[in-house]
Amino acid sequence: MGKLIGYARVSTRDQSTDRQQSDLLAVGVRHDDLYVDHGVSGARASRPEFDRALKALIDGDTLVITTLDRLGRSTQNMLDLAEELRGRGVGLRVLNLGGGDVDTATPMGSMLFTIMAALAQMEHEIKRERVSDSIQKRRAAGLPLGGRPRRITDSQIRNAVRLVDSGEPVAQVVRDLGMSRASFYRLSRAFIDE
Repeated sequence: MGKLIGYARVSTRDQSTDRQQSDLLAVGVRHDDLYVDHGVSGARASRPEFDRALKALIDGDTLVITTLDRLGRSTQNMLDLAEELRGRGVGLRVLNLGGGDVDTATPMGSMLFTIMAALAQMEHEIKRERVSDSIQKRRAAGLPLGGRPRRITDSQIRNAVRLVDSGEPVAQVVRDLGMSRASFYRLSRAFIDE
């Protein structure tokens, strides 16, 4: 019987893989056989620890992930990976797929994986459409799109422009404001002709 090779991933550095790692260890993945990518999108072709996990797999081993979206975003990409693993004699086990544990080494598991991969891609595309639709509606209504709140007020920019116009060095003004030179120039455009 081969080894269980576990893979966990989060898209941002602020997120934690603790739950994924705990689930992988609970099913028998050893710490030495656990590969974790932090701050790496599933849409990226190259994921350093994922690539290492794939290299570690040999005939008879099984790649174990907690959820399908840890593999990637595209149905075709996931199906190609499953087929590549099958061709190498490596299984793929998804712990939380459709409420249960799915192993692609079985015909039923392979079929479920294919269906769930297509559903995962559809869910991702629907979410992207919703976000795009929301942004368009907020733009049309003149509402803010979100992002970081502005720390610098219009009044501060106006005063900074006056300081620069009176001969104060731009480097000193932007340092005092706590912003970059590029941000200052971008924001000051609206106040230059006042």
